[in-house]
Formats: sequence, C-alpha cells, structure tokens
Amino acid sequence: MTTITHLECAACGKRHEAGQLHNLCECGGPLLVRYDLDKLREGWSREWIPSGPTSMWRYAPVLPVSKPAAMISLGEGMTPLVHTKRLGARIGSEDLWVKDEGVNPTGSFKARGLSCAVSMCVELGVKKVAIPSAGNAAGAMAAYAAAAGIEAHIFMPRDVPQANYIECRAAGAHVTLVDGLISDCAKMVASRKDQEGWFDVSTLKEPYRIEGKKTMGYEVAEQFRWQLPDAIFYPCGGGVGLIGMWKAFAEMEALGWISSKRPKMIAVQAEGCAPIVKAFEEGKPRSEFFEHAETIASGLRVPKALGDFLVLDAVRQSAGTCIAVSDEEMIEAAVELATDEGIFAAPEGGACVAALNKLLASGFLTPQERIVIYNTGSGLKYLEAYSPRFPR
Repeated sequence: MTTITHLECAACGKRHEAGQLHNLCECGGPLLVRYDLDKLREGWSREWIPSGPTSMWRYAPVLPVSKPAAMISLGEGMTPLVHTKRLGARIGSEDLWVKDEGVNPTGSFKARGLSCAVSMCVELGVKKVAIPSAGNAAGAMAAYAAAAGIEAHIFMPRDVPQANYIECRAAGAHVTLVDGLISDCAKMVASRKDQEGWFDVSTLKEPYRIEGKKTMGYEVAEQFRWQLPDAIFYPCGGGVGLIGMWKAFAEMEALGWISSKRPKMIAVQAEGCAPIVKAFEEGKPRSEFFEHAETIASGLRVPKALGDFLVLDAVRQSAGTCIAVSDEEMIEAAVELATDEGIFAAPEGGACVAALNKLLASGFLTPQERIVIYNTGSGLKYLEAYSPRFPR
C-alpha cells in the first residue's frame, strides 16, 4: 500500500527510519513522513481515486499504514464541500464554499488524524496511548482506540465541552480532568508516559496524525477537479490541519496532479488566544506562550503550538495572513452560517466566517476569488457555547 521511505525532522532535517516508534527528533522538532513520490507517480493515477473507498483511505498510497489489517477506520473523510451561495451573497463573496468536517465520525476533523495515528499504533504494536486534548482529539482517540482494542488515557481541561467528556467515558477511555489548559495536560502526559508505558499521541509529537489530516488537502483538490481555490480559511489551535494541507499540496505537485499555484493560507485564531497571529504581525518565525489564554472555542485555546513555525512558513509562502476574531464575532457568524445554509458549525468554523468578513472589508480578498472555509467540527459538540445566545 504505502510508499513511505523515511521520517524527516521538520526543524533540523535529520532522517529517521520508518517502521519504528518515534516521537520528536532529538532536537525537539516534529517528524514528517516522506514517500517515494517518483515511484508512486509511475504507478498511481489520480483517475483511479474515485474507485477507491469513500473515505480518506482512498489516498492510502500516500498514507503510512503498510498492513491493511492494521487500518482502523470508522468512515472518516470525503466530507461535503458545500457551495454556500446565500451566505456568500450576504457577505459579498461570489464563490464561497464550506468544507464541513463536522460530519466526520466523532463530529470533527480530528477523526482523520486519530484514525491514521491509531492505525500506526496497531501496526507498530502499541498497547496503551495517551493524549492531552482540548476536547475533540480526545473524543476521536477514545473512539479509534476502542475500535482497535487499545487502552486510552486522556487528559483534558476540566471545563472542556460536556460532549467531549461523555464521549470519551462512553468509549471506555481513562479520563483525567485537569485544572488548567491543554499545555498543563501535556505536562502531565510527559511526566507519566514512561513509567506508565504510554505512547504519547500529542499533536505533532508523533508523525502520523498530520498524515490523516493532510487528506483534507487531497480532498479539496479532488472535489474541485484538481484546481486549488484562491484562499483557504483554517481555524488554528495546534495548526496541524493547515500544516498537513500544505504538505499535501507539495506531494500532489510532485505527483503531477496539480500545478504550483497555491491558495492563500489564512490562519484564524481567537482574540483571547492568538499566539500565531501575534508572531505573524511581529515578523517572528515562532510564537511565544500566550498568557491567560481564554476563548469559547476550546479547539483554539492552545497557548503555544509545537508546529507554529510550520504554520507561519505556509502562511508567508502563500501570501496569506493570520487574523484573530472575538468570541462574540465567531458565535454570531456561526449562527449566520446556520441560518443561511443549514450548517451548524463549531465556534472555530464560525471564526473563519467572521475572519472572511474582515478580509473582504479590508480588500485583502476580492469578491471574485474562490474561497474555502474549513468548519472543523459540529456545533452539536459546543452546546454550552451557544446556549447563552438562545436561552430557553
């Protein structure tokens, strides 16, 4: 199936062997999976893709799982790309689309990354996994670990949305609620994983979640008949989805499937937690820890992302931008999206609609450009965030 050749550190470039368990490089950088794309180009055609599974596994040759029996799938991927004409007409965008990741198993895009990561855990013989999460990644890992028969240990902030806590418990995961942020949860996993025998599945601290998430890039290309849009809005907590799509575009160009044209990559954050926006505005290659992070969008409450330098690289190389919106703006925009189009988005998706409003108003984007907003989760998982807007 796969044509994986090795793993490569995104920071220092050091090569690491495939087929072994890895977390970070010795330098602390995240590892990226590399494939023999020249060989793959000779034996795999984009015309064959529609005959594959109706899931992200239609792109199996550029995914790391080599043993089909190890593949743990709940049908993730191939999510709808919806032409949002009514919303577009109201805000002045003539070619506006929403890629709705809320219809994935477990209700968010995290299903993609955890399907791939847990499949690799099965392939490499891992029996116990641990993850710090702001919510949706925990729910996805609990589900895929349950499907794989692997023991799951989850650390989440105590104020995580109730849906995330309940789905983890229902799937049989061991859940620890932490008084603090995802960064505090990560410290607990790091301090205990060796003595407990856990494999750490933290964002970018293993190489395979990004591989599942990059399929969002393959799908948008396929759904637009291998023509990428002019701009992509992506809500950025850890930023792995954006990093993954940027990687996917490079792979597809090497395969001869797309041209060198790239969308403007637009990273959207919350005003109450905007470390990447701050770094972008200050011209810095990496962000600094964002003190007192607070936002209603739990997926955006990441005060320091391990892959921030990769997000900033992609944004700058694409002539994109980073932008923050308020909690009030994202909830209002999400309600407008639901009212106009029937898509009940997570606050993170609403943040992208609010950001688009700002960038159209400023002239950064024009009404004629083809724009894709990624809604990363279902609004049904964030009822506490919406309930003040609709009191009973």
